[in-house]
Amino acid sequence: MSFAATVLTLYPEMFPGPLAASLSGRALEKGIWSLERVQIRDFAHDRHRSVDDTPAGGGAGMVLRPDVLAEAIDSTASEGDARPRILLSPRGRPMTQAFVRDLAKGPGAVLICGRFEGVDERVIEARGLTEVSIGDYILSGGELGAMVLLDAVVRLLPGVMGNQESGEAESFETGLLEHPQYTRPQHFEGRGIPEVLTSGDHGRVAAWRRAEAERITRKRRPDLYALYEAGHRPGKGES
Repeated sequence: MSFAATVLTLYPEMFPGPLAASLSGRALEKGIWSLERVQIRDFAHDRHRSVDDTPAGGGAGMVLRPDVLAEAIDSTASEGDARPRILLSPRGRPMTQAFVRDLAKGPGAVLICGRFEGVDERVIEARGLTEVSIGDYILSGGELGAMVLLDAVVRLLPGVMGNQESGEAESFETGLLEHPQYTRPQHFEGRGIPEVLTSGDHGRVAAWRRAEAERITRKRRPDLYALYEAGHRPGKGES
Protein backbone atom coordinates (compact mmCIF):
# COMPACT_ATOMS: atom_id res chain seq x y z
CA MET A 1 0.00 0.00 0.00
CA SER A 2 1.42 3.39 -0.98
CA PHE A 3 1.65 6.43 1.26
CA ALA A 4 -1.40 8.57 0.43
CA ALA A 5 -0.99 12.32 0.91
CA THR A 6 -3.88 14.76 0.59
CA VAL A 7 -3.12 18.48 0.69
CA LEU A 8 -5.85 21.04 1.44
CA THR A 9 -4.82 24.44 0.14
CA LEU A 10 -6.00 27.65 -1.48
CA TYR A 11 -3.17 27.24 -4.00
CA PRO A 12 -3.30 23.67 -5.35
CA GLU A 13 -1.24 24.77 -8.35
CA MET A 14 1.78 24.86 -6.03
CA PHE A 15 1.75 21.06 -5.90
CA PRO A 16 3.56 18.84 -6.58
CA GLY A 17 6.09 21.59 -7.30
CA PRO A 18 9.55 20.47 -6.14
CA LEU A 19 8.06 17.15 -5.05
CA ALA A 20 7.85 16.18 -8.72
CA ALA A 21 11.66 16.13 -8.95
CA SER A 22 14.48 13.92 -7.68
CA LEU A 23 13.71 11.11 -5.18
CA SER A 24 10.17 12.19 -4.38
CA GLY A 25 9.31 12.69 -8.05
CA ARG A 26 10.56 9.27 -9.09
CA ALA A 27 8.71 7.70 -6.15
CA LEU A 28 5.54 9.51 -7.19
CA GLU A 29 5.87 8.14 -10.73
CA LYS A 30 6.40 4.62 -9.37
CA GLY A 31 3.31 4.84 -7.17
CA ILE A 32 5.27 4.51 -3.93
CA TRP A 33 3.27 7.49 -2.73
CA SER A 34 0.31 9.46 -4.08
CA LEU A 35 -0.68 13.11 -3.91
CA GLU A 36 -4.22 14.49 -3.96
CA ARG A 37 -4.87 18.23 -4.03
CA VAL A 38 -8.04 19.75 -2.57
CA GLN A 39 -9.02 23.36 -3.24
CA ILE A 40 -10.46 24.73 0.02
CA ARG A 41 -12.31 27.45 -1.87
CA ASP A 42 -14.47 24.81 -3.58
CA PHE A 43 -16.33 24.44 -0.29
CA ALA A 44 -17.32 28.08 0.09
CA HIS A 45 -21.06 28.73 -0.22
CA ASP A 46 -21.45 32.40 -1.07
CA ARG A 47 -21.19 33.82 -4.57
CA HIS A 48 -17.82 35.37 -3.77
CA ARG A 49 -16.44 31.97 -2.67
CA SER A 50 -15.30 33.50 0.61
CA VAL A 51 -13.09 31.33 2.80
CA ASP A 52 -12.11 33.84 5.47
CA ASP A 53 -13.57 36.52 7.74
CA THR A 54 -12.42 39.15 10.23
CA PRO A 55 -11.06 37.91 13.60
CA ALA A 56 -13.49 37.86 16.51
CA GLY A 57 -12.50 40.54 19.01
CA GLY A 58 -10.94 42.69 16.32
CA GLY A 59 -7.42 42.93 15.03
CA ALA A 60 -5.56 42.84 11.75
CA GLY A 61 -5.85 40.24 9.03
CA MET A 62 -8.37 37.53 8.29
CA VAL A 63 -9.07 34.04 9.67
CA LEU A 64 -10.01 30.88 7.77
CA ARG A 65 -13.66 30.05 8.43
CA PRO A 66 -14.33 26.83 10.37
CA ASP A 67 -17.39 25.78 8.33
CA VAL A 68 -15.63 26.00 4.98
CA LEU A 69 -12.47 24.26 6.19
CA ALA A 70 -14.46 21.55 8.01
CA GLU A 71 -16.30 20.66 4.80
CA ALA A 72 -13.03 20.50 2.91
CA ILE A 73 -11.54 18.20 5.53
CA ASP A 74 -14.65 16.01 5.62
CA SER A 75 -14.48 15.58 1.86
CA THR A 76 -11.19 13.69 2.25
CA ALA A 77 -12.55 11.19 4.76
CA SER A 78 -13.58 7.69 3.82
CA GLU A 79 -14.51 4.66 5.88
CA GLY A 80 -11.48 3.28 7.66
CA ASP A 81 -9.28 6.27 6.81
CA ALA A 82 -6.83 6.39 9.73
CA ARG A 83 -4.54 9.07 8.30
CA PRO A 84 -3.59 11.83 10.74
CA ARG A 85 -4.83 15.34 9.96
CA ILE A 86 -1.95 17.78 10.18
CA LEU A 87 -2.22 21.56 10.21
CA LEU A 88 1.04 23.29 9.27
CA SER A 89 1.29 26.02 11.88
CA PRO A 90 4.09 28.10 13.46
CA ARG A 91 2.64 27.35 16.90
CA GLY A 92 2.65 23.58 16.32
CA ARG A 93 4.91 20.90 17.73
CA PRO A 94 8.37 20.99 16.14
CA MET A 95 8.80 18.58 13.26
CA THR A 96 11.50 16.06 14.16
CA GLN A 97 13.05 13.12 12.38
CA ALA A 98 11.30 10.80 14.83
CA PHE A 99 7.92 12.33 13.96
CA VAL A 100 8.70 12.01 10.25
CA ARG A 101 9.74 8.37 10.67
CA ASP A 102 6.54 7.49 12.52
CA LEU A 103 4.49 9.19 9.82
CA ALA A 104 6.31 7.25 7.09
CA LYS A 105 5.24 3.98 8.72
CA GLY A 106 1.57 4.90 8.39
CA PRO A 107 -0.95 4.96 5.53
CA GLY A 108 -0.45 8.64 4.72
CA ALA A 109 -1.54 12.06 5.95
CA VAL A 110 -4.03 14.84 5.33
CA LEU A 111 -2.14 18.15 5.34
CA ILE A 112 -3.99 21.42 5.87
CA CYS A 113 -2.21 24.54 4.67
CA GLY A 114 -3.24 27.61 6.63
CA ARG A 115 -3.24 31.16 5.29
CA PHE A 116 -3.98 34.67 6.54
CA GLU A 117 -3.81 35.11 10.34
CA GLY A 118 -4.62 31.47 11.00
CA VAL A 119 -7.43 28.97 11.33
CA ASP A 120 -10.52 29.22 13.54
CA GLU A 121 -9.70 27.29 16.72
CA ARG A 122 -13.02 25.46 16.65
CA VAL A 123 -12.25 23.49 13.51
CA ILE A 124 -8.85 22.51 14.93
CA GLU A 125 -10.64 21.06 17.95
CA ALA A 126 -13.63 19.60 16.09
CA ARG A 127 -11.57 17.78 13.47
CA GLY A 128 -8.73 16.72 15.75
CA LEU A 129 -5.99 18.50 13.84
CA THR A 130 -2.39 18.04 14.92
CA GLU A 131 -0.46 21.29 14.56
CA VAL A 132 3.10 20.88 13.29
CA SER A 133 5.78 23.54 12.78
CA ILE A 134 8.84 23.22 10.54
CA GLY A 135 10.69 25.99 12.36
CA ASP A 136 10.55 29.16 14.40
CA TYR A 137 9.74 31.57 11.60
CA ILE A 138 6.68 32.74 9.67
CA LEU A 139 5.86 31.85 6.06
CA SER A 140 3.05 33.21 3.88
CA GLY A 141 1.18 29.93 4.24
CA GLY A 142 1.47 26.25 5.03
CA GLU A 143 2.22 25.06 1.50
CA LEU A 144 6.02 25.17 1.76
CA GLY A 145 5.81 23.51 5.16
CA ALA A 146 3.71 20.72 3.67
CA MET A 147 6.31 20.22 0.94
CA VAL A 148 9.11 20.03 3.51
CA LEU A 149 7.20 17.48 5.56
CA LEU A 150 6.31 15.34 2.55
CA ASP A 151 9.86 15.39 1.20
CA ALA A 152 11.17 14.25 4.58
CA VAL A 153 8.61 11.45 4.77
CA VAL A 154 8.79 10.19 1.19
CA ARG A 155 12.55 9.63 1.24
CA LEU A 156 12.04 7.17 4.12
CA LEU A 157 9.48 5.04 2.29
CA PRO A 158 10.68 1.58 1.23
CA GLY A 159 12.16 1.62 -2.26
CA VAL A 160 12.83 5.36 -2.44
CA MET A 161 16.48 5.61 -1.38
CA GLY A 162 18.84 3.27 -3.19
CA ASN A 163 21.15 2.82 -0.19
CA GLN A 164 19.27 2.52 3.09
CA GLU A 165 22.51 3.03 5.03
CA SER A 166 22.69 6.52 3.54
CA GLY A 167 19.60 7.53 5.51
CA GLU A 168 20.63 5.80 8.71
CA ALA A 169 23.86 7.82 8.97
CA GLU A 170 22.34 11.25 8.43
CA SER A 171 21.87 14.10 10.87
CA PHE A 172 19.32 13.49 13.65
CA GLU A 173 19.05 9.74 13.00
CA THR A 174 21.44 9.00 15.89
CA GLY A 175 20.75 12.14 17.92
CA LEU A 176 23.84 13.81 16.44
CA LEU A 177 24.54 16.03 13.47
CA GLU A 178 26.25 14.30 10.58
CA HIS A 179 30.03 13.97 10.41
CA PRO A 180 32.00 15.76 7.62
CA GLN A 181 31.97 14.15 4.17
CA TYR A 182 34.80 13.97 1.61
CA THR A 183 35.28 12.62 -1.91
CA ARG A 184 37.72 12.86 -4.82
CA PRO A 185 39.95 14.62 -5.76
CA GLN A 186 42.42 13.70 -3.04
CA HIS A 187 43.62 17.33 -2.82
CA PHE A 188 41.53 20.47 -3.31
CA GLU A 189 43.04 23.95 -3.09
CA GLY A 190 45.72 22.77 -0.67
CA ARG A 191 43.30 20.77 1.48
CA GLY A 192 43.52 17.01 1.72
CA ILE A 193 41.20 14.24 2.85
CA PRO A 194 41.81 13.17 6.48
CA GLU A 195 44.23 10.24 6.46
CA VAL A 196 41.95 8.02 8.51
CA LEU A 197 39.35 7.98 5.72
CA THR A 198 41.85 6.55 3.24
CA SER A 199 43.39 4.05 5.69
CA GLY A 200 41.05 1.20 4.85
CA ASP A 201 40.59 0.59 8.59
CA HIS A 202 36.79 0.49 9.00
CA GLY A 203 37.04 0.56 12.79
CA ARG A 204 39.12 3.73 12.79
CA VAL A 205 36.82 5.31 10.21
CA ALA A 206 33.72 4.59 12.30
CA ALA A 207 35.38 5.96 15.45
CA TRP A 208 36.50 9.12 13.62
CA ARG A 209 33.04 9.72 12.22
CA ARG A 210 31.43 9.30 15.62
CA ALA A 211 33.95 11.65 17.26
CA GLU A 212 33.44 14.27 14.54
CA ALA A 213 29.65 14.01 14.80
CA GLU A 214 29.92 14.57 18.56
CA ARG A 215 32.30 17.50 18.10
CA ILE A 216 30.10 19.26 15.54
CA THR A 217 26.91 18.68 17.51
CA ARG A 218 28.51 19.93 20.72
CA LYS A 219 29.66 23.09 18.94
CA ARG A 220 26.64 23.88 16.74
CA ARG A 221 23.70 22.37 18.62
CA PRO A 222 24.44 22.20 22.35
CA ASP A 223 20.74 21.53 22.96
CA LEU A 224 20.92 18.31 20.94
CA TYR A 225 24.23 17.34 22.50
CA ALA A 226 22.80 17.73 25.99
CA LEU A 227 20.05 15.25 25.10
CA TYR A 228 22.63 12.93 23.56
CA GLU A 229 24.80 13.03 26.66
CA ALA A 230 21.79 12.37 28.85
CA GLY A 231 21.13 9.20 26.92
CA HIS A 232 18.03 10.49 25.12
CA ARG A 233 18.22 10.03 21.36
CA PRO A 234 15.86 12.36 19.46
CA GLY A 235 16.38 10.28 16.35
CA LYS A 236 15.33 7.06 18.08
CA GLY A 237 13.02 7.64 20.98
CA GLU A 238 11.32 11.01 20.61
CA SER A 239 7.80 11.11 19.27
